[in-house]
Amino acid sequence: MTLSWEFPYASQRMPVLAKNVVATSQPLAAQAGLAMLQQGGNAVDAALATAITLTVVEPCSNGMGSDAFAIIWDGKQLHGLNGSGHSPRAWSPERFAGLAQMPALGWDAVTVPGAVDTWATLSQRMGRLPFADLFQPAIRYAREGFLVTPKIAWAGTPELYKDYPSFAETFLIDGRAPRPGELFRCPEQGDTLTEIAATHGESFYRGALAERIVKFAQETGGALSVDDLASHHAEWVEPISQGYHGVRLHEIPPNGQGLAALIALGILEHFPLEEYPVDSADSIHVQVEAMKIAFAEAHRHIADPAYMELTPAALLAPEYLAARARQIRLDQAGFPKSELPTDHGTVYLTTADAAGMMVSFIQSNYRGFGSGIVIPGTGISLQSRGSGFCLEKNHPNRVAGGKRPYHTIIPGFVTRNGQPLMSFGVMGGHMQPQGHVQMMVRIFTYGQNPQAAADAPRWHVTEDFHLCLEQGIAPGVADELQRRGHQLGTNAYFGGAQLIYRLDDAYCAASDPRKEGLAVGV
Repeated sequence: MTLSWEFPYASQRMPVLAKNVVATSQPLAAQAGLAMLQQGGNAVDAALATAITLTVVEPCSNGMGSDAFAIIWDGKQLHGLNGSGHSPRAWSPERFAGLAQMPALGWDAVTVPGAVDTWATLSQRMGRLPFADLFQPAIRYAREGFLVTPKIAWAGTPELYKDYPSFAETFLIDGRAPRPGELFRCPEQGDTLTEIAATHGESFYRGALAERIVKFAQETGGALSVDDLASHHAEWVEPISQGYHGVRLHEIPPNGQGLAALIALGILEHFPLEEYPVDSADSIHVQVEAMKIAFAEAHRHIADPAYMELTPAALLAPEYLAARARQIRLDQAGFPKSELPTDHGTVYLTTADAAGMMVSFIQSNYRGFGSGIVIPGTGISLQSRGSGFCLEKNHPNRVAGGKRPYHTIIPGFVTRNGQPLMSFGVMGGHMQPQGHVQMMVRIFTYGQNPQAAADAPRWHVTEDFHLCLEQGIAPGVADELQRRGHQLGTNAYFGGAQLIYRLDDAYCAASDPRKEGLAVGV
């Protein structure tokens, strides 16, 4: 397939074409990754330096207390790494009795944070540079400060986290959020990152930092224990995949929601999308209908794989996907349910090097700064991934102790004939799998280059199946979709894409104009 080098959308941000590339949502972090490549590091070193720096310069989306996932092409084969943490062993359904839904804030939203162990695990197995070298840009920005950028500035957080004094002490200036263009310093983050670097992450799970985390939990009502932290290890997994138009999309298997993107693509394989004009009502309608079916299945079935009632293979069975495709009407919106029987806050980055290694990496606090829990004097903000559990009795994702919750963050990777073609992601919670689908359709059905695909206006199916359309989609298209029965909504987040596409002799790297990041190369 030949990419089109037309740029039909308003942004017209240009991609970067180079032999070594980094793309992410914050410019300083992208340059930190590029610096590792210039120092002789590989794509894994670049990805980790970028990820570590993002915890400092984009703290409203991720931190040292985040979870992480990665898909890596090591030059010969594809690897998946699940860096999400388990719930505290002391949790049980009874702990949350009487609640309508899982807490979004506080210790009862906190699972074991897995990002630090993900960094250490990935560096040890595939990195080239010394682990401590990867931390130097982040430590410098933490201690010396960085200028807060307009889209990252966390103006709405003081009220949200008003009941968490250690949050204010760490991330506010005189009780207010830093203003765009203002210098922000967090030297305690620098000290913590230095200790993580020196101990290869051990201090965070089985050393002095772990003791501080558990002590604060015990003092403030948390159930997280020394054993919970000490027993955590990132898990190497085999990615799951689905074919689409001659390529394969690979995702991390559950507990992540990447399976939803694969289900949708498997359904779309049964439609002649190439016959529908790009951005037309017909094209959007069919994609949306496939995505609604995929979400219906994802929300019913995806959980910690030890608790799932169906395997990913069952949900991707060709005969099942064909049957669901036949249920889609071109003239009418549907509101599907699961039919199989059974017995904002995230950062994404991608890197690639001249030797052929490619990395798709994502880490997240969940909903901004996450739980609001910040360990005093450390700069460690803890994620709120426990809120991904449900309270429904007999549901595979029901909250329990020592269990991984449903996870929204998903890195994507595309191969063709067993060879790497594209590493990409679209950050943004519920937007992520549908963002993956839209990038796949735009690039591999309509031939758009990665930057044009990122620039293009998007659709978003909400959790209650309303359809939100981004500015740039023609008013007539919106009217036609509404005529077919789509309930149009207005409040949606359309995500932020970062993509690297492998060319014959180098890479094409693209960065979403909705974010402040960029693609850089050398």
